[in-house]
Amino acid sequence: MIRLASLALLLLLWQAVALVADPRYLPGPVLVFAAMLDEAKSGALFTHLGITLLRVAAAFLIAMSLGTAIGFVMGRRRLIDRLFDPWLVVLLNLPALVVIVLAYIWAGLTETAAVGAVALNKLPNAVVVAREGARALDAGLDEMAQVFAMSARARLRHIVLPQLAPYLAAAMRSGLSLVWKIVLVVELLGRSNGVGFEINLAFQLFDVHLLLAYAIPFVALMLSVETFLVQPFERRVSRWRGGSPRGRDFP
Repeated sequence: MIRLASLALLLLLWQAVALVADPRYLPGPVLVFAAMLDEAKSGALFTHLGITLLRVAAAFLIAMSLGTAIGFVMGRRRLIDRLFDPWLVVLLNLPALVVIVLAYIWAGLTETAAVGAVALNKLPNAVVVAREGARALDAGLDEMAQVFAMSARARLRHIVLPQLAPYLAAAMRSGLSLVWKIVLVVELLGRSNGVGFEINLAFQLFDVHLLLAYAIPFVALMLSVETFLVQPFERRVSRWRGGSPRGRDFP
């Protein structure tokens, strides 16, 4: 209810400012929602949202999978960490725009280049968080696994993953916010569809109605993923850290 009240307050503030602003620069909610309805009726809105969402999902899964594996190895092997840490620092500080432009130059204006550029921008974030999680693993639990001769699969499932899960949840939250933004830049620069492409088209036409008609559903989709997927997952994987009358409750 608090979130709904906050959104209602934002709409009221938007409407109040729109009453005194030039509608060419800031149209009111009614005009924007009308433009949004027109795009939805034509099917264009859902098509472009779906394409963007697929790119976000593909880039996010690639970056999280590779980043978790690389970060875990770096966190557990000092030599590998020292060897590849300079690479990680470079990727962390390399501007996203440079990565996107180079990907398009080297691989062409293709879907592979677009998704790869987004994944590469997200990758170092996942590596850093997974590395910190690997460094924080309880050595006592590792010794216990050795004493009981646990298999590698059982150790991964019952000891490593429960400890890494809160770190991975944090990487998911920060990574999604980064991927959402970079995907729009990738689409704006080199794709012929998606929300970023439509926003670029609205900019060229100086059509603020169309720009907001695509930006608002995109933000709503982002908030929905955060509220109904990321936050519940984060609460679930972190619940054992809060403790209980019977002690820690490992999943």
